[in-house]
Amino acid sequence: MRRKWRVVVCLTVIFILYVSYKILEPDIKREIIQADSIIKEVPVVMEDNSRLSEEEADTDVEKLVKELQKKYWINFHYPLKDSPWRVAEKMVTEREVHPEYAPEIGSILKAMATRKILSADTGYKGTQLKLTLILEGGQIVAFKPRWYRREEIFTETPYSGADRHNGEISAFHLNRIMEFRRTPLAVGRKINLNTEIIPNGSEQLLKTFFVNGSNTCFYGKCYYCKGEETGVCGEEDILEGTVILWLPRAYPLKTHRHPWSRTYVTGKLAQWEKDPNYCTAVQASHIYSQGPRLLDLIDTAIFDFLIGNADRHRYETLGNQMESVFLMLDNGKSFGNPFHDEISILAPLYQCCIVRDETYKRLLTLKNGVLSKVLRQVLKQDPISPILAEQHYPALDRRVTIVLEKIQTCIDKVPGKTVLVRKKGS
Repeated sequence: MRRKWRVVVCLTVIFILYVSYKILEPDIKREIIQADSIIKEVPVVMEDNSRLSEEEADTDVEKLVKELQKKYWINFHYPLKDSPWRVAEKMVTEREVHPEYAPEIGSILKAMATRKILSADTGYKGTQLKLTLILEGGQIVAFKPRWYRREEIFTETPYSGADRHNGEISAFHLNRIMEFRRTPLAVGRKINLNTEIIPNGSEQLLKTFFVNGSNTCFYGKCYYCKGEETGVCGEEDILEGTVILWLPRAYPLKTHRHPWSRTYVTGKLAQWEKDPNYCTAVQASHIYSQGPRLLDLIDTAIFDFLIGNADRHRYETLGNQMESVFLMLDNGKSFGNPFHDEISILAPLYQCCIVRDETYKRLLTLKNGVLSKVLRQVLKQDPISPILAEQHYPALDRRVTIVLEKIQTCIDKVPGKTVLVRKKGS
């Protein structure tokens, strides 16, 4: 009898505990979720019909990525009503190389990558080996050859090594995504040196050709082109490289010395590296005290920091007017070391402590991994894809965060100072 009562009592207790748990279950779950959110440091929305905000944030990021990928996707089959070269020429204005919405870019890039080569010569003046080509239809382009594997890492100086042809392609598309639109069109191409270059080459160029084993090579003409020891070779007859579109003659380029240029001498610092107030001296010049030039320069510093280009010792503008755009040319010294962030490239930003509000907002849009995801998809379209080694993508995202931190430091450093410039037409 006692045993029977014990069983009854136990079952009653179990029933009471079960009912109590079911009644209190929502509160218990709420406390568990809140505790977990504190650990993860993410806010929580506390109703059954909503998700954790972290999941919502991930969804928002993915939605943004898809929208941007769609916007910057290249349509190589976009129909043109005119020559691709004339279309490209008409795009250029005093302030940009191409407009924000330009689906014609795909067809222009395709023509650059496929049109017949009519003539080839040594490249225009400079320190690096390149060719000047004329494509069918009369368009002049530069061809930068491949020197390195995608995975090559340069650790000596932030400007060491020869130009990286893939850096030019990446820089062009990154410039589009950043909404700067100040870099000439660039696309990958594989050229047969034996059938496309030698039959159409100038005497000056052909004198520099030689054979190394089964590979066709040349050393061209440039400051560092000293002979066969400095030459570049194809894989047998095939040489990979980047084709870069020349800008129209209607906009003659004007070259300027970059006020934040390096000395390129070990142990010798430039003035801007010694004087934290150097920007004051720069702003004393009418070139940088009026018009958009200084803000253009700071945009370029941000762009160069993202791509790791510490070799901007001079720059070009489209013409010599105060409003002429600061072009972002010659980006071959980019994407050299994904494990090093050369903060000194940002000196114009953190010494002047001004930046366009639209540039700042663009960086906010591209943070949290958005930039790398968009750029990776866009670069997949290029004829010589993959363009970048995988380790460069997280480096881009990391550098976006660093730039935003530098801007925030400027905002916090001088209360009341106008750091974010919203002036129309600036």
